[in-house]
Amino acid sequence: MTSKIKNLLHPIRMNIMQSLLGEKELTTQEISQIITDVPQATLYRHLNKLHAAGLIKVVDHNKIRGTVEKTYALSKQLEAMTRQEMRQASRQDHFEIFFSFLTLLLTDYEKYLQQEQIDLEEDGVSFRQASLYLSDEELTDFIEDFRKILSRAMQNKPAPERKLRTLSTIILPRISDEEKQEF
Repeated sequence: MTSKIKNLLHPIRMNIMQSLLGEKELTTQEISQIITDVPQATLYRHLNKLHAAGLIKVVDHNKIRGTVEKTYALSKQLEAMTRQEMRQASRQDHFEIFFSFLTLLLTDYEKYLQQEQIDLEEDGVSFRQASLYLSDEELTDFIEDFRKILSRAMQNKPAPERKLRTLSTIILPRISDEEKQEF
């Protein structure tokens, strides 16, 4: 599996990357306020791995009481790098990537269910599957529209009335019975 994709497949590193989505620039302290269940030394270690892999970049340095505070952002080349690596990945690599993604979802859901008090309806917890008949052009339009809505919501700043929520998407073409038999 390619190195950049491997670097993304760790739950803490995925959370760091997610905290920087939407062209955000955050200090380590700000990231630690979003990812509250990770010790600071561990957070620094994962930030260093992401930086060394070229997935995030340092956009600012501030001296504070004798130490240097770094501000991080996603690398501008990130999408092109990961897209190229995904094209080069084997079927087994794709399976491992998808399995890691599902494992992260399961871990997050398990954490939610282990809370003392849960209310799925009030918390807005849901998972659904919908089948859509879309041409390639309609799919492209759908994805572009969805990204615009998502991007707008990702610009929201933390506030007392807001909860951090995770939205996960998977888009797969449906394989007919005839196509299944070819495998």
